[in-house]
Amino acid sequence: MNPRRKKRLTIISIIFVGFAAVVGLVLYSLSQNINLFYTPHEIVGGKDDTGQKPVVGQRLRIGGMVKEGSVVKNSENLKVSFVVFDATHEVTVQYEGLLPDLFREGQGIVANGVLAEGNVVVATEVLAKHDENYVAPEIADAMKKQHEKAEKAKAGY
Repeated sequence: MNPRRKKRLTIISIIFVGFAAVVGLVLYSLSQNINLFYTPHEIVGGKDDTGQKPVVGQRLRIGGMVKEGSVVKNSENLKVSFVVFDATHEVTVQYEGLLPDLFREGQGIVANGVLAEGNVVVATEVLAKHDENYVAPEIADAMKKQHEKAEKAKAGY
């Protein structure tokens, strides 16, 4: 092989390896920042279609209704703990910070955070619905599916 072709091949190889490294780093970065949406049922029992459960330490987004009487506020700091439920399961959410003004028991919320041991989500952000009639579409669909499954189970299907 003549030196000119060898030099071109080396340059093309270096460019290819550099491009592959950049693509790999971008994909790795995106996978670390992904927040998958889960309902309490999916955290406890896994996704319905794949059966895949989130692992401890995984970043996720959880949606559901705040259980009546479950909000516990620490009087010494801004730590708050509450239970989020859907038709069949409950998950505890721990959050440190100021809750949204519209946050209250019996209302739909979405929380971003990390799954900890024992079906506990340590939230970094809590979002509340903006009026009485709105429920996030993901929450509404998930709760509707869980309600239909519970009804079928009661009917003996």
